[in-house]
Amino acid sequence: MKTFPIRLIPGQDLREALEAAVRAQGCQAAFVLSGVGSLVDARIRFAGADEPLCICGDSEILSLSGTLGVGAAGDAGRGHSHLHIAVAAATGEVFGGHLAPGCRVRTTAEVLLALLPEWTFMREADAATGFAELVVKAREG
Repeated sequence: MKTFPIRLIPGQDLREALEAAVRAQGCQAAFVLSGVGSLVDARIRFAGADEPLCICGDSEILSLSGTLGVGAAGDAGRGHSHLHIAVAAATGEVFGGHLAPGCRVRTTAEVLLALLPEWTFMREADAATGFAELVVKAREG
């Protein structure tokens, strides 16, 4: 495991930028150890919901954690990530759930990643849960 601190800048898509950072380090698997910062129009999918909710306006990232799986180079950039986030809206109201694509960094996102260069994270259908669940494999070659 190798730790990798990163700062994202205004306008970046949080999820896409984290997956790109892992890929740029030559890894296919990582964990988010910690994350703070701010977003504009955070998109969070609550448990059991089909579509994400937009927390419109400015929000603060209170917590960010989860797995980042970026697949092999020929995987067309398809991510296999599973990230959870808690944000506080400008009113102080707190929301938490699955980080959906489209969350844009407002001023900064400061994230500490744990890179796992010897592993690959994939998602495969699980008959027991009905969802695409994490599959951990040793990385080939």
